[in-house]
Amino acid sequence: MATFPDFNDIGVSTDGYVATIEIQRPPHNFFDYALIQQLADAMEIVDAAADLRCAVLCSEGKSFCAGANFSSDGTSQSERKPKDATGTANHLYIEAVRLFATKTPIIGAIQGAAIGGGLGVALVPDFRVAAPEARFAANFTRLGFHPGFGLTQTLPALIGQQRATLMFYTSRRIKGEEAYQWGLADMLVPLDKVRSAAQSFAAEIAENSPLGVVETRATMRYGLADRVRSATDHELIIQNRLRQTNDFKEGIRAVAERRVPNFQGT
Repeated sequence: MATFPDFNDIGVSTDGYVATIEIQRPPHNFFDYALIQQLADAMEIVDAAADLRCAVLCSEGKSFCAGANFSSDGTSQSERKPKDATGTANHLYIEAVRLFATKTPIIGAIQGAAIGGGLGVALVPDFRVAAPEARFAANFTRLGFHPGFGLTQTLPALIGQQRATLMFYTSRRIKGEEAYQWGLADMLVPLDKVRSAAQSFAAEIAENSPLGVVETRATMRYGLADRVRSATDHELIIQNRLRQTNDFKEGIRAVAERRVPNFQGT
């Protein structure tokens, strides 16, 4: 039987062959290095457990994940872990790649906003069950920033190059109904049914041969973690450069002040 440690920011429960992993930073569940590391650690335990065959990724609170927690000066909180023994600073994208590399099928239960990097987290699962109240946005350009969390790879693969480009260029929020029409969500259910529907979906997958499902998933997602690693390597270079610009600082201030940003291209 799988044994999980007491995580600081996530909770894990099991029911039959299904593990439910809940992000517990309500109301908006902003992420940082520690949270993504905990998600990867939990999923690797699920992978190693003979009695678990599928996982549900969900969140406590209003939003599924509203992205990284930027302060008003444009810095993100705990994006990097302190340097390790070799003097190398570990970035959260390393943990994101670990998460994409796990073997067990995942169903995302998207009850609210999945914004920016939070959209990247929402695209880790194989499928998404969403409510009409859900919102999906790659709002990086609205912040004077560049897409991250592997979204330049995962979003076009899911909804097509043209629609992904529209989301990136406009930072438009896509509502649950439209997300379902686009294939960004696989099921659309009432808000109070999102988690239970995701768990039922996971249980349906878990009824099948675990070896067959894992091997089929490995084939269907072949090379995904490597593609995400390559994407995040490039994304991080551009993000680090844009982080130094006045536009990025203005974008963060505008969000904090709930106003339209005044970008100058500097």
